[in-house]
Amino acid sequence: MLIKPDWPVPSTVKSIYTTRQGGMSKAPFHSFNLATHVGDLLENVVANRQQLFDQACLPSEPIWLDQQHTDIAIQLDQSNLNAQVSHSLPPPIADASWTQNPGIVSVVMTADCLPILITNQAGTIVSAVHAGWKGLAKGIVRKTIQSFPTDIQQCPEQLIAWIGPAISMQHFEVGQDVYDTFIDQDSANSSYFHAKPRDETPSKPLPKKYLADLPGLVKKELNDLGVSHVYGGDLCSFALSEDFFSYRRSGQTGRMACLIWIEPTTRNG
Repeated sequence: MLIKPDWPVPSTVKSIYTTRQGGMSKAPFHSFNLATHVGDLLENVVANRQQLFDQACLPSEPIWLDQQHTDIAIQLDQSNLNAQVSHSLPPPIADASWTQNPGIVSVVMTADCLPILITNQAGTIVSAVHAGWKGLAKGIVRKTIQSFPTDIQQCPEQLIAWIGPAISMQHFEVGQDVYDTFIDQDSANSSYFHAKPRDETPSKPLPKKYLADLPGLVKKELNDLGVSHVYGGDLCSFALSEDFFSYRRSGQTGRMACLIWIEPTTRNG
């Protein structure tokens, strides 16, 4: 099943996100898994990707990334598309991509991490970002925007962002190391962590655990970067088990996709 994000973007900017429903994959990847790296049968993933292409009326094959929780954002153009279609090169290692080319589809896959779509009010650039806590801490959101052309970087108030289904604060437990990482970067980040009560005694101290608000951290970072038009962030991949894959909930599981592109003015054929 395909869903359109609810955000005020130009009519030429198209975006969708997928759910876990309606595909060919069997348990534990049931059923619309789009990832080739999780242990699913390749033929099922290929069939699901073809179904995505057909149902979404995509202008070209999405340019899939080899996501490794990096801080790498790449620009996409026709050469990336040619390499993917011909299988002449492996998927690029990156966790974000952007393009100004109509008909080039930027995509990220997630199963609890944050999928973030970005465009501008003129509809001249589109970007998809994958941000788990590691990528977020490394600055993937900031570095993606900083990789945009200078004229777009200099007008962050013109950017529009949407945050897709991700794990919510209620279900995302992290340790002291994650808390320290974000607090060392900005003490104001402490408001996005809630310490969990622990049943401990003086003779049996327990390591601290926190509930972390990843969507809140991303919204704050976008706002700090000058991006005030931020939407979404209210769908929990962990809680909505019928709709979304969740690595934290299930371990071995599939991946959803968030896609964005600039619609070509004309299409071949």
